[in-house]
Parts: sequence; C-alpha cells; structure tokens
Amino acid sequence: MNSVILNAATRILVPLLLVFSLFMTLRGHNDPGGGFIGGLIGSTAFIFYAIAFSTAEARSALRIEPEQLAIIGLGLALLAGLVSIVFNEALFTGQWLFLGASEGEKGLPISSVLLFDIGVYLVVMGGILALVFALEEEV
Repeated sequence: MNSVILNAATRILVPLLLVFSLFMTLRGHNDPGGGFIGGLIGSTAFIFYAIAFSTAEARSALRIEPEQLAIIGLGLALLAGLVSIVFNEALFTGQWLFLGASEGEKGLPISSVLLFDIGVYLVVMGGILALVFALEEEV
C-alpha cells in the first residue's frame, strides 16, 4: 500500500506496540497479560508494518524467520518446564531465583515461569507471523 499517512503512522505505532507487548508479557504473572497476549500484540506490530510497506520489508525488520522464532520459543518453554526436574519437583513447577539477595532482602525475582512466558511469546509471535506472511505473499 502506498499511503503517506499509513507509512507515517506505522513508524510511530510499531515501536509503541512492541513496547506494549513486552509490558503485557512481563506483567502476566500477577495481573492480566502474559506471553500469549504479548505475542499477539507483538505480531500485530509486524503485520501493521507489512501492510504499510511490504512483507519483504517486514521480514527484514524482524531479522529472523518467523518459523525459527517459534522454534526458539518452543525450546525456551520446554526448558522452563525441565528446570523443575533439576530440583526434584514435578514438571513445570515454578522455580524462583532471587538475584542480588542479601541478608533480610529477597533481591530481584527471576522465575522459570517468566522463561515460560517468554517462550510462549515467541511461539505465538512466530506462528502468527509465519501464517500471515505466507498468506500475504500468495496474494
């Protein structure tokens, strides 16, 4: 599509959508959100970019094939589930690590649940983009 307004709006909205998708992914533990909705919002940004410019430019802006993105995400989600086996817990039991923990303070919490959400984010984003890019390239 060759619209000056759409091109200008895309340059502003795509970074905002990507930041919002990361925000939704990271807040998903305690509030509504998570990897699934974050991945949908992130893929919407690249779909918007593909509509405004072209699918080829959207693929180059993504810098990795969507199928590879989904495979990496699936591996991260599986790794998050296997972390609990190391600690003799049931599969996909959440494990927490507190970075910078000192006497009387917990530190920064990092969990296997966060790793799982990031994996889901990448799987959803890669799957949706692979589907939409393939449909767009056939037209």
